[in-house]
Amino acid sequence: MTSPLAFLKGHGTENDFVILPDADNALDLPPALVARLCDRRAGIGGDGVLHVVRSAAHPEARGMADEAEWFMDYRNADGSVAEMCGNGVRVFARYLQHAGHVTAGEVAVATRGGIKRVHLDKDGAVTVRMGRAVLPEDGVTVTVDGRSWPARNVNMGNPHAVAFVDDLAHAGTLHDEPPYEPAEVYPSGVNIEFVVDRGPRHVAMRVHERGASETRSCGTGACAVAVATARRDGVDPAETGTPVTYTVDVLGGTLVITEHPDGEIEMTGPAVIVAEGTVEPSWLAPSA
Repeated sequence: MTSPLAFLKGHGTENDFVILPDADNALDLPPALVARLCDRRAGIGGDGVLHVVRSAAHPEARGMADEAEWFMDYRNADGSVAEMCGNGVRVFARYLQHAGHVTAGEVAVATRGGIKRVHLDKDGAVTVRMGRAVLPEDGVTVTVDGRSWPARNVNMGNPHAVAFVDDLAHAGTLHDEPPYEPAEVYPSGVNIEFVVDRGPRHVAMRVHERGASETRSCGTGACAVAVATARRDGVDPAETGTPVTYTVDVLGGTLVITEHPDGEIEMTGPAVIVAEGTVEPSWLAPSA
């Protein structure tokens, strides 16, 4: 790159992202560059990159361009490509509002996990229709420091393993991915949530995000946790005909998750743009 790279920084319940506006999909984003941008000591720092591209300009999103003008090309902090990020899509929509591309109200965002419908409330909250959870029968056993727990398999467009524990400290440091068996259940890796009860329809969680270590929050993970907790509690809105809502505390704040009788899951939480600037070309050079 021969010119400065424009970026913004944003977060949703302290799950933070480097935002790269690139309407025409002109940026080359190899994994090494993404990892450098997300480096908290030598780069900007973030749990991932939100690459903002017009759907019509990206080969993975052209088929969604008629329904969603913008594509969230999401990258994990290690540079790997991910299907979806629940907190990320809220911050992505907030960026579109910040940049004047959309106003408060409804906006459609294309992702590798499908089109997500987002509502930007005038009070600052952002609600995302996250789609339906898939609950495969095969689960895994997660082990940390000699303790093991069964983990529920929940797919929210990306894979999750949800384990209920007595104390969130039992999750350990979460610097590295906790081992699980059988490994073949998640051939491309998995996000692992550890969950404790806080009260009626109120839980707290910690998460190891695939490709990013422990994060302060995970939106798809909070949705997976709410669904897994509801089933553990014997609640299925498809059977009762009544929506169920869980409050999910994450390290960076609180998310409210509602599952409707048709299976649609809504997530509501904050999304904040905190800074914007440029990265110098000399830093971007591979030899830097």
